[in-house]
Amino acid sequence: MTQDELKALVGRAALEHVVENGWVGVGTGSTVNHFIDALATIKHRIRGAVSSSDASTARLRAHGIEVADAAAVDVLPVYIDGADEIDGKGCMIKGGGAALTREKIVADLAQRFICIADESKLVPVLGRYPLPVEVIPMAAPQVARRFAAFGGQSALRVGVLTDNGHPILDVRGLVIADPLSMETEINQWPGVVTVGIFARHRASVCLLGTPGGVRTLTF
Repeated sequence: MTQDELKALVGRAALEHVVENGWVGVGTGSTVNHFIDALATIKHRIRGAVSSSDASTARLRAHGIEVADAAAVDVLPVYIDGADEIDGKGCMIKGGGAALTREKIVADLAQRFICIADESKLVPVLGRYPLPVEVIPMAAPQVARRFAAFGGQSALRVGVLTDNGHPILDVRGLVIADPLSMETEINQWPGVVTVGIFARHRASVCLLGTPGGVRTLTF
């Protein structure tokens, strides 16, 4: 199976975790696009969605799915999103689609986080994928210097601003052995909007697409 076929497989499998007559938190990215397309087939069974990006909102509405503002919803039964990396404890690196801050906001509303990914995203230790960090522009050089002290090499993502209007630093060369500790530390740095480590908001379940079918990891 191609990587795209694996993404479609887990996108459809995620429908089993959608709560009847409830709101659904929806992430961002190529795997989530497959989930949104699958969600359209059961849109009559949900109240609507809370979206983490302008791109996902547009796709949901194109399918006729109501999209509510996050401020209008107190709690979500489930949040479904992809990951750039996920480890054996459900901690993730996210932000390849530049939506990390809004993804964290929507994930914070959810009772359960269902990660959907192909098997290439499962790693023993986070850090092989460049770590995205949304920053205030004037703080970017100082944040990059802080990462250098950890052995990280930072580069601004060229031509990309988040939906919040901020740039992203992509940091290579990190070994994230303690995701929660590193997430907590980086989020204290002045000028950091959000770091793309999802340890506090780690996955409850990961639906992993493999050539043999969907492998379910529970954390």
